Amino acid sequence: MTTRAARSLSLFTMPSGVGFADAMAGALLEDPGLGGRWQADNLSELTILLPTRRAVRALSEAFLRASDGRALLLPSIRPLGDVDEEELLLDPGTRFAEGALGAALPPAMDGLERQMVLTRLILKWGEVNPKAGIADPGQAAALAGDLGRFLDAVETEGVSLSALKDLVPHDYAENWQLTLEFLQIVTAHWPGVLQERGLIDPAARRTMLLEAQAAAWEAKPPKGPVIAAGSTGSVPASAKLLSVIARLPQGAVVLPGLDLDLDEEAWGAIGESHPQFGMKQLLGRLGAARDDVAPWPDSAREEAARVRLLNEALRPAEVTDRWRDMIGPLKEEMKDALQGLTLIEAQTPREEAAAIALIMRGVLEMPEKTAALVTPDRALARRVAGELQRWNIRIDDSSGVPLADAPVFLFLRLLLQAFEEKFAPVALLALLKHPLAALGGEPGRFKADIRRLERALLRGPRPAPGMGGLRLALHAYEEERRQKDPALAALITQLEEAVEPLAALWTGEPQPLKAVTERLITIAETLAAAKGASGAERLWAGEEGEAASTFFAGLLEKAGEAPPVPPRGLRAFLESLALGRAVRPRFGRHPRLAILGPLEARLYQADCMILSSLNEGVWPAETKVDPWLSRPMRRDLGLYSPERRIGLSAHDFIQAASGRETFLTRALKVDGAPAVPSRWLLRLESLLGGAGLSLPRDEVWCEWAQELDKPGASPKPVDPPRPAPPLAARPDGFSVTDVETLIRDPYALYAKKVLGLRVLEPLDNFAAARDRGIVIHKAMEAFMRAHPENLPEDIESALLEAGETAFKAAPDRPEVTAFWKPRFAQIAAWAAEEERKLREGVTRVHAECKGSMEIGGLKRPVTLTARADRIDERADGALALLDFKTGFAPSAAQVESGFSPQLPLEAAIAEAGGFEGIGAKPAGDLRYLRLTGGEKGGENRLITEEGALWAAEALAGLRALLASYESDGVPYLSRPRVQFTARFSNYDHLARVKEWSAAGAEGEGE
Repeated sequence: MTTRAARSLSLFTMPSGVGFADAMAGALLEDPGLGGRWQADNLSELTILLPTRRAVRALSEAFLRASDGRALLLPSIRPLGDVDEEELLLDPGTRFAEGALGAALPPAMDGLERQMVLTRLILKWGEVNPKAGIADPGQAAALAGDLGRFLDAVETEGVSLSALKDLVPHDYAENWQLTLEFLQIVTAHWPGVLQERGLIDPAARRTMLLEAQAAAWEAKPPKGPVIAAGSTGSVPASAKLLSVIARLPQGAVVLPGLDLDLDEEAWGAIGESHPQFGMKQLLGRLGAARDDVAPWPDSAREEAARVRLLNEALRPAEVTDRWRDMIGPLKEEMKDALQGLTLIEAQTPREEAAAIALIMRGVLEMPEKTAALVTPDRALARRVAGELQRWNIRIDDSSGVPLADAPVFLFLRLLLQAFEEKFAPVALLALLKHPLAALGGEPGRFKADIRRLERALLRGPRPAPGMGGLRLALHAYEEERRQKDPALAALITQLEEAVEPLAALWTGEPQPLKAVTERLITIAETLAAAKGASGAERLWAGEEGEAASTFFAGLLEKAGEAPPVPPRGLRAFLESLALGRAVRPRFGRHPRLAILGPLEARLYQADCMILSSLNEGVWPAETKVDPWLSRPMRRDLGLYSPERRIGLSAHDFIQAASGRETFLTRALKVDGAPAVPSRWLLRLESLLGGAGLSLPRDEVWCEWAQELDKPGASPKPVDPPRPAPPLAARPDGFSVTDVETLIRDPYALYAKKVLGLRVLEPLDNFAAARDRGIVIHKAMEAFMRAHPENLPEDIESALLEAGETAFKAAPDRPEVTAFWKPRFAQIAAWAAEEERKLREGVTRVHAECKGSMEIGGLKRPVTLTARADRIDERADGALALLDFKTGFAPSAAQVESGFSPQLPLEAAIAEAGGFEGIGAKPAGDLRYLRLTGGEKGGENRLITEEGALWAAEALAGLRALLASYESDGVPYLSRPRVQFTARFSNYDHLARVKEWSAAGAEGEGE
């Protein structure tokens, strides 16, 4: 029933699925007076209020399209600032009316300033309440951001905080009592802070402006027509303004997608999670009913069946029993509603993104056709944008990227992380390999220098901390190569000088925010400088750089409001301040394609709408838990429940899904786990299932997506590699360990010797076998050289002393020292007992002996080299050869079979007199000494006492093996003897082992 007050209202609705901006522009361009509803001869006399700045831009563009390019004086189109989403709560662009109204109000506190002041208050509260565990400025800044949003919600919804003290009885849990004590920051202290500064909260000022505008127009209506369009009036102050506008002599309110067909019983059952809740609430505030709302002129559409289907599917759960009565009569209408609606269910988000990109690419084949992807999943949006680039289609995500993920902000975060980790290899390389890093040189050349630094100093165990650790690592590197490296030394000097400004402050003591931030920016600009461009020019370039520059400029301006920050906590503090701030592109990169978030898609309609990520928890998103108040507390205080967001999201879904051609997409699995379909899809399937129908599916897009990156069919599986270089290119020198590689995996020797490829050690490789082996070997070498003929009285002490010297000589590898120095004590205790047995009948011990011999009887001479860990000259004239192992040691069977020929070949070199300072003598004992540092300390493994016999057999076998490779046609096979090959080889990837072994070719060539 229409009330008397409602008769004076001017209310319209724009049906879902209609291009809101185009329909409004078309009607007003054709008839600015809208059929005599108000006095307007041209558009310039109109004032149009829209919810967001994006809607303002969309309507302006719609007027230009509708005018066919002729000159126009557009209406005054302004954003109303109806806050339906958290993203707009602190957006200064949503201020409505300044002028004389704004001049009478105190200015609003800047959002960044407010967060820093709240951070300081929270830290002070944490000092008084140590049980709360708030001591870190980064944590406090995150809490300050949440507290600011709580303040805005309270101000926006017109709730008084005076009722907080009565929300929690004393018998409630202690944590709620602590929460209320914490909220005294905003109830007891915050008003005084604002009054002292002569400021007010941004949301409070916006509310005052809206209320002041409503009061001004109510007292004196404007001369020209005023239209408020697209707002749901979810904010009480904006609802009051809409009420005034609807009652103006020349005013009108246009509601988006009001459901005029829903029966009264269902309308009465609508709750906060329903898409029509906002408009039901607004009509209640206006004192109007749905009968008082007229359709916008010429807004009828052929696809009304789709809108009715979607609205019916989302009817309140309490009245879904009505489906039984209506399904039969509506079956034919449902079939019509499904025309142009398609469901795509991809296996993974990656496949979903590829299918969406194909749809959008197909749209471009149709002249003037437009398409828009609408999704709350920013990761999927980035994937789709990336997929489109394979066709050179560049498109921006209109909802922007988080400021904290912008390249310049990532660069600064990496810089701070490098300081936090004391320039450890991974953190340092992440910083120096960032595209912005150039250190004043040509970027390409700088990256080449960094790769060289990485290979020389940063592979293997972590160097000692800081730039001093890099210098120690460089010294060790130069000692090993026995030559200076001035280029690396100059690079390290440059890095030291660049990071010095912040290094001087990098203590545990908190520092003024301005001081550490200025030094951080100075270092970043120094690192970002390149040949021909200053660091500032490169660092702050583009939209993202400009947004970051604005952020840091505001931060430095208001830095005095922030508490002192320990440099080690600066990264977390800056990340907390940047949270929620986004960088949005000013202009899209494509005229016919768009990627939008649900907020940006409001009032937008393209020819082809793609709604993606329709999985529960994504769209709709999970309801956020209030960090301060429970649901009953929010209700008692007068705040909306978290489900209100679901209702707004559902309204966005219906608006976007009502287009003529609509694709609904989801991934069946996300992160490897099955995903639950969105509740809206389940509702649609339930309703349609009752009528024997289902959502139309089209699998062809996913099939095409799978084909995009599928490699072309090969006529046959890849064969194992068979490289056969000419004899002149084949190696003519082998170490005894190379011989073992040639036997077990010839391809690995080919890659190493012929191709010249060397294995890179992993970064931060904890106590790598090579480095710990070097240190242990040096300790044993020092002991043997100090006591070549006679043992000391205290063998264990002498070994420990040698170990101390060896570990001190490796300060650039602190992890090896920390882990293996205690284990060496176990080794020394075991070796002291074992050494007495080994020295029986020994006249002299030789350590780390270099030896070589020439192997004749071949087409060309081949040199065999070795470095024997220990050779004992015995009184009986024989030689005993011992090899130290800190890891795996071969068994006697492996040595005898010829697959581990190291010791027998060393014996052959010894018998030929190939070791310096040791004459040609017969070989006797061959043994391995395992130095593990475990419970037993080590193991003495005798291989044979007949070293001379084994040496002769090994030498003959080697000569035959080398002779077989003297033919140009003999290939270096990969893994020819699988049972004698290690499970993994460093060159397996190069040999494509997984490809040909999967095809059953492994073992070919035996």
